[in-house]
Amino acid sequence: MPTHRLFHGSVITPVSVHKTEFWPQALLCVNSAGIIEWIVSDVKSSQLQTVALEKGLVLDDSVEIYELRHGEWLMPGFIDTHTHAPQFPNIGIGGQYELLEWLNNVTFPTESRFHDTTFAERVYSAVVDRVLNSGTTTCCYYGTLHLEATQVLAKLTHDKGQRAFVGKCNMNRESGKYQEDSTSQSIENTKKLISYIRALSPNSAPLVHPISPPVLQFLALIDFTLKLFPKASTYTDVYKRAGLLTDRTILAHAVHLSNDEMEEIKSCGSGISHCPTSNFYLNSGVARVGEMLDRGLKVGLGTDCSPALRERTSHNVQWHRTPKLAENPLSALLHLSTLGGAQLCNLEQTTGSLEAGKEFDAVLVSVRPETGNANVWANLPAGVNSSAGEEMPADSLEALLEKFFFCGSDRNVRRVWVRGRLVGGVEK
Repeated sequence: MPTHRLFHGSVITPVSVHKTEFWPQALLCVNSAGIIEWIVSDVKSSQLQTVALEKGLVLDDSVEIYELRHGEWLMPGFIDTHTHAPQFPNIGIGGQYELLEWLNNVTFPTESRFHDTTFAERVYSAVVDRVLNSGTTTCCYYGTLHLEATQVLAKLTHDKGQRAFVGKCNMNRESGKYQEDSTSQSIENTKKLISYIRALSPNSAPLVHPISPPVLQFLALIDFTLKLFPKASTYTDVYKRAGLLTDRTILAHAVHLSNDEMEEIKSCGSGISHCPTSNFYLNSGVARVGEMLDRGLKVGLGTDCSPALRERTSHNVQWHRTPKLAENPLSALLHLSTLGGAQLCNLEQTTGSLEAGKEFDAVLVSVRPETGNANVWANLPAGVNSSAGEEMPADSLEALLEKFFFCGSDRNVRRVWVRGRLVGGVEK
């Protein structure tokens, strides 16, 4: 195994909601522990050895050098802050229903099948592979009611190398036959799951963590919930009364937050997983993402089920053209799908951007013709077939990132790394 890997070529990384760095010829160094040791933003091919020596690195056989080609770049992996692993078999089904009907007629019957751990392993293995191959390096997964099936999901994410938060569902009201046998058993199984997940990485920093409740997705659901908890003044107050609003809380959807609820969530250090595609298809409404950002709330993106966060990113700009996002929409979209998600998960010191000291959670994107996606590479400038190491202008990089967000697919995700380990992509 090499002691170091050097990546030379185009790098895109978020700085804030409004700012993104586009480096056409960066040199990035990753050590054997999967940590980014250093980045130099502008290095010509002829300068590699000189720059490496200045950093104390001798380019001998222990160092691997990756020269990115024209039309390729490195960027941080996507962070999906809200998805339901057992609902992947439901993708494309039940479009005639609104949320509560959809749960009863489609979701609960499907999730009930996960009592069978053989079925769970078959589905979850494919789910984790699909999510990784889409470029998502960190994912917050909901499981089902079933302890054993959720343990299967946690172990699969760990073994396949994905950074993940995994939790089981705990439900004992208004869900028909699909509910816990008892509250005490639900609590006991949750404790067992937490212990199981913590034991997966007893001697190192864990990749998988035990977990996020939804909030204010649908008006009928808000009314329904407040009837179940009559002492609560708002949907958000339900969680506050239960002691669930902390700086480790991710609240999904948040379509119908009042101004007071936004301030309450902010004061508790909680944040929002914005799920634009789900909100649209279930007719939930439009979340005020720009206002949330203006108020200083932590906001990331969630797929809610579908594996490709890049698609949710494009839907976000289509349906949520708010002033905060419109100032620099491309930077805002990149931030929400990477660094914003890391902040929401309290992982911003570890992942979410390509910076020295962070772990190498990254995606190699290619928009070259051989990817077979004409929508993306059709407007590449002359020289697309040129040799590795040729500089791409920063303005071309910006245009290609936009094309990737709106027209790309998993064909353009060539390699995916988590903590320096190759875990997905077409070229894995």
